[in-house]
Amino acid sequence: MKQIIIIGGGAAGFFCASNLDEKKYKIIILEQNSDVLQKVKISGGGRCNVTHACFDPKELVQFYPRGNKELLSVFTKFQPGDTMEWFDQRNVSLKIENDNRTFPESNSSQTIINTFLHEIQNKKAEVKTKCSVKDIEKQDDKYLVKTSLGDFEADYIVYTTGSSPKSLKIVENLGHKIIPLVPSLFTFNIKDDLLKDLPGTSFENAEISIPSLKTEESGPLLITHWGLSGPAVLKISAWEALSLARLKYNFEIEVNFISTTLDEAEESFHNFKQSNPKKTIGQSKIFDITNRFWQKILEVSKVDLNKQMSNISGKEMQKILENLCRKKLKVTGKSTFKDEFVTAGGIDLKEINFKNMSSKLLPNFHIAGEVLNIDAVTGGFNFQACWSEGWLIAQHLNSLS
Repeated sequence: MKQIIIIGGGAAGFFCASNLDEKKYKIIILEQNSDVLQKVKISGGGRCNVTHACFDPKELVQFYPRGNKELLSVFTKFQPGDTMEWFDQRNVSLKIENDNRTFPESNSSQTIINTFLHEIQNKKAEVKTKCSVKDIEKQDDKYLVKTSLGDFEADYIVYTTGSSPKSLKIVENLGHKIIPLVPSLFTFNIKDDLLKDLPGTSFENAEISIPSLKTEESGPLLITHWGLSGPAVLKISAWEALSLARLKYNFEIEVNFISTTLDEAEESFHNFKQSNPKKTIGQSKIFDITNRFWQKILEVSKVDLNKQMSNISGKEMQKILENLCRKKLKVTGKSTFKDEFVTAGGIDLKEINFKNMSSKLLPNFHIAGEVLNIDAVTGGFNFQACWSEGWLIAQHLNSLS
């Protein structure tokens, strides 16, 4: 019986193992940490954002800043609908939330972890934790995997280590080209009077642009203790990951908190002023923002909260609208988004055969997951790439005679 060694006990490795033919192969999973599936455990605040309900591969690849061209063929073979069916066949009910993120009905990542552990138990796969891979040597038609728990011989290797520099070094020594790693999916550190003392304030739909990069994104936005977060920030951080690394995370952004043009905002302001001349500006609800944020806008615009609407000058109105629709903020660094650290960079995609995720340089060597130069925005997309790639590898290995 041939031996498959899966290096890395994360999403891609476990999904591959769960789909392998145990009558054909002895399966060993090596994991350097004391627990497997650690990212699955913490994903979605411990609920596990399994996938995203987007069932058209052409639409799905738009969520991947790196890897979108290559993943198109992968997703035509296995996409979110297939993921949902796979879990359904194993009696795991999934639910699609309003934003199309998909979670287990149980709201617990443990449900997903237990499903995988049950699957690989049925496959009689061996899992070795606290097993750190030190080197891999090619020997004739086999591989020798040198680890902290001794040496293992493999007929096939499935490399799903995630993006640790050590694991990339091992595969680089075997001849693969590595695209340098940079963080993707991060929040912005900003010190500005407008954001001070307002953590937890959110905006349903804001627009963020980085003028120096001529790029913009829109979506929900959140003020945090250290600056700005939320889908709008995370999306722009993923798409511009390489450029922002080059800028050393020091750049200027422009925020439109109300997603309305300056002209439209001015019209709303005028209309309100005419209808409510005696109201104080501090108690006026002109735009869809919290009272605390509105009062902060007035404070930084140096407008007296007790001033009646009829007494607000054109100059004061312009200042208020500039701060609402065109606020310039200086970003001075980044923070990791929760614990879900995602990187851009990894193994060069030109060296991978995306029909079956095999290495073009190394025979019987398959690669999947975050070790590749593929990453996505937040919402279940990074896991979907892992499931699809792991499934493709298993199908290919199962088809070999």
